[in-house]
Amino acid sequence: MQAMRVKRQHVLLVGLLLFLAGVQFRVVDSFTLSERSSTFVTAQLGGQLATPVQNLWQNTASRKVVRPPRWLGLALMSLGSVLTLKSLSMRSAG
Repeated sequence: MQAMRVKRQHVLLVGLLLFLAGVQFRVVDSFTLSERSSTFVTAQLGGQLATPVQNLWQNTASRKVVRPPRWLGLALMSLGSVLTLKSLSMRSAG
């Protein structure tokens, strides 16, 4: 069985996706998860959700707010730009 070789197009695509994800992390300050996602994350991390009494009093669903660190966007943007430039220096397939 022959292993799949990394091609120029694959490196370019991954680089561009990482760069755009980094831009998204720099633009957005926080993400609010849905109630179902919040329950899943809380179960995986072992934290506790708000109690039902608090939810009735505030009349809101228990949703987790995720605030990614500021450096994460810059790290993804720099990694994506390095991969994109590397793909431009690779030989094209064929």
